[in-house]
Amino acid sequence: MSRNELTDGEAQSESESNGDSLITTDVATTGTRGHDGPERTVVETRDLDVYYGDERAIDGVSMEIPEHEVTALIGPSGCGKSTFLRCLNRMNDLIDVARIDGRVTLRGVDIYGEGVDPVALRRKVGMVFQKPNPFPKSIRENVAYGLEIQGYDGDVDARVEEALRAAALWDEVKDQLGESGLALSGGQQQRLCIARAIAPDPEIVLMDEPTSALDPVAASKIEDLIDELVEDYTVIIVTHNMQQAARISDQTAVFLTGGELVEFDDTNKIFENPDDDRVEDYITGKFG
Repeated sequence: MSRNELTDGEAQSESESNGDSLITTDVATTGTRGHDGPERTVVETRDLDVYYGDERAIDGVSMEIPEHEVTALIGPSGCGKSTFLRCLNRMNDLIDVARIDGRVTLRGVDIYGEGVDPVALRRKVGMVFQKPNPFPKSIRENVAYGLEIQGYDGDVDARVEEALRAAALWDEVKDQLGESGLALSGGQQQRLCIARAIAPDPEIVLMDEPTSALDPVAASKIEDLIDELVEDYTVIIVTHNMQQAARISDQTAVFLTGGELVEFDDTNKIFENPDDDRVEDYITGKFG
C-alpha cells in the first residue's frame, strides 16, 4: 500500500513508528507533574500563520499550552481550530498547499526547525480524529500496530493491555482481541483509536472533535476517559460543544473567523467573565 492510499490514522501510525528521536539530540523529557504540581508550558506557538494557498487559515497565533491539563479549542466552523491542532504534530505537512510561518516549540525545540524528524514528532504527539478510524485489523493488531513496526522490544501484549485499560476498553474486549476492530460500536472504536494513539506512550494527545460522531452515552465515556488520561498526558481537544469544553477543560482558547485567537485563559474565566466582548457574544449564542 502506498502512503497516498493510507487513511489519516494509518499515515499517523506509520509516522509514529518510523523514527526514534525527534531531532538529532532529541527533546529532553525533564520530568512531568500531576494535576497538583506547578504548571509548565509544554507546547508554545509564536506568531503562527497558516496558509492554504493564498488563503490565511491561522492569523498570528501565540499561545502557551500547559502540560498535564486539558486545553480546549472552541470557535465557529471554519475559524481554524483543526488547522491549529494539526500544526502541533505537523500533520499539515501532508497537505501540499499548506504553508506555515512562525514558531511552534515542544519543550523549547522548534518542531519546524532544521533537523526535526516529523515522523518521530508524531510519536510524541499522538492524534485522535473526529470519526473513529480503526484499521481493518484485529483489536490487538490495531493497538500494537505502531509498537511492532517501530521494533518495540518490550512485551507487546502487555503494552496492548495497558493501552486498552488506559482507554477504558480492556474489560469489554479482552476476550475478543483477535476480532476485527471494525466490529466494535462507534464509541468502542473511538476508544480503540485512543488506545492506539497512546500505545507508543506520547507526551501529548491531540483530539479533533472526538465525540461529535458519537451518541451521548458514548460521548460521556470519552469525556470521563479524557479526565483520566490527563493524569499521564497533555490533552488538546477541538470541540464545537461549548458545554463539553466547560465540563472537561482546564484552559480554553477561543478562535473566531479568520483564524484569530481572541482569548485564551482558564476555562472558568472564559465562560464566566471573558475579557473580550466577542467571546461573550459567541458563548451566549449571539453569533456562531
